[in-house]
Amino acid sequence: MKNEKISGLQLLYLMTGYVLGTAIILGLGAETKQDAWLFIIVGLVGGLILMAIYTQLSVYYQGDTLVQMIPKIIGKYLSYPVIILYILHFTYSAARACRELGDLIISTILTETPIIVVIGSFMLLMVYCLGSGIEVLGRMAGIIFPIYILALVIVWILLFTVEQFDMNNITPILGEGVLSFSKKAIPSSINFPFGEAIVMMMFFPFLSNKKNIRKVGLFTILLGGIILTINSIMVISAVGPEVYATDIFSFLAAVQMVSVADFLERFDALVILMMVSGVFFKVGGFTFGAMIGISQLFNLRQTRSVMIALATIITPLSLISASSYVEHIQLGFKLYIPYVHTVLQIILPILLLCIAFIRKKREMK
Repeated sequence: MKNEKISGLQLLYLMTGYVLGTAIILGLGAETKQDAWLFIIVGLVGGLILMAIYTQLSVYYQGDTLVQMIPKIIGKYLSYPVIILYILHFTYSAARACRELGDLIISTILTETPIIVVIGSFMLLMVYCLGSGIEVLGRMAGIIFPIYILALVIVWILLFTVEQFDMNNITPILGEGVLSFSKKAIPSSINFPFGEAIVMMMFFPFLSNKKNIRKVGLFTILLGGIILTINSIMVISAVGPEVYATDIFSFLAAVQMVSVADFLERFDALVILMMVSGVFFKVGGFTFGAMIGISQLFNLRQTRSVMIALATIITPLSLISASSYVEHIQLGFKLYIPYVHTVLQIILPILLLCIAFIRKKREMK
């Protein structure tokens, strides 16, 4: 895979889909109710700052992935536990995304199908795609993402037909006060989904034009954030802040309210297809990051066997990580995102950039 390349546009499609991923279905900032769109904007601003850090590290160490640059920054022996933490983070996050897909599918359209069949079938698709190389992944993103955006725009237009649709549902703005909102938004809104874009550092060395690293990275966060903000406004306007705050799949709940002339109804399948596409980007990004990380950590020349091994780990891990979907959500938003994400996606990258900056200054002298 060393000689394979991906264009800037393909990486933009892939990573924007990755940022949207499960976030567009789950209802970001549910705890802030009508201020969810502000919650996303705060995350967007923080995400742009984080991406500036990620891209600066990649500019300092062009041609190196996150796993390859860490030993050059903090030394060989200190780097091993840090690299393993990132590999575990990518693997577990891929399993979480698979679990969210599985629970949505079996609770909507395949109610009699065991969840392991849904997740196992999806992982077989990932093995086939990633096993074929990053160029195939990039071409698939180039095909799927424009269709994904077209479907999303159609859904937004359809939401205008909902009888209860009212833009006033997003008011009052900051009704609970700035301090209360800030406690809920920081750092959660930055960590998920924008901080997860740290996995892009595993893709940057495969860019055909390394000069586009900063441009692609920042525009990915900006485009993803704008789409999520518009989507949250549309959903809140359709279902209201109370439903948005309590319904796990608020986007799906909004689409189920669409009825055009009592004839065009049941657009659930469109949302399900969007979810499958989003999880494809999400799981593909995380699994690729873990696969390349393991291969580089142990100096493995081929990655296909690593991909198969990861698939056999991710599938059962997605099932045993939580006994129910409610527990899965609570574990993610109460423990994993506030603590693990904060350390791996905010604190460590800032420390790495500071050390790298000092090293570069010394080299210049």
